[in-house]
Amino acid sequence: MSVRQAVAWCYRGGSISAEPRINERIRVPEVRLVGPSGEQVGIVPLAKALELAQEYDLDLVEVAANARPPVCKLMDYGKFKYESAMKAREARKNQAHTVIKEMKLRPKIDPHDYDTKKGHVVRFLKQGDKVKITIMFRGREQSRPELGYRLLQRLAEDVQELGFIESNPKQDGRNMIMVLGPHKKKTEAMAEAREAQAARKAERQGGSIEAPAAEAPAEQAPADTSAENPEA
Repeated sequence: MSVRQAVAWCYRGGSISAEPRINERIRVPEVRLVGPSGEQVGIVPLAKALELAQEYDLDLVEVAANARPPVCKLMDYGKFKYESAMKAREARKNQAHTVIKEMKLRPKIDPHDYDTKKGHVVRFLKQGDKVKITIMFRGREQSRPELGYRLLQRLAEDVQELGFIESNPKQDGRNMIMVLGPHKKKTEAMAEAREAQAARKAERQGGSIEAPAAEAPAEQAPADTSAENPEA
């Protein structure tokens, strides 16, 4: 297939496989062969490499197609694919994405709303996320920027154990913006969250085990009344 044909095929909805060629799909006269343990076997004819793969009960996998000659390795391809998928899954699981959350406040916010908003900021910082705090001014409030500045400073002090001021308050049109950064890294927060989840799961499983029932008290033997009955 030419390059032009391959491009046209892709536009028609096809796709070019990213998987390496294995066994009989390899179409070259000779290969540079690597053994199962990584040892260098050398350049051998393709037929010889396929014969060795059968002897070892393994697959011949092309690992460097652009080399001259191509490099092939003897391996269990099914096991290799499974382990590669598990590693990729674990890498995605541990991958930390920097997320910027946003919280909007008014300069004259009431105490209850402030506590609620602060609770959200605390949660975001505990998760290892940055928080963009926006103070929204309306009408005559725009002539009192010190109200927004004091509110931002108050919030930063209330959460200083969890975060720090990454970007100082600055005026942006009708708004004033400040960015808080978490003390914990995202990866640390994710690890702690997984540990807490595992602990809660173990606690639930432990609490579901019923305690053994207490043994019923033994029945008392009837009292001997022969001494009290003169006719006995």
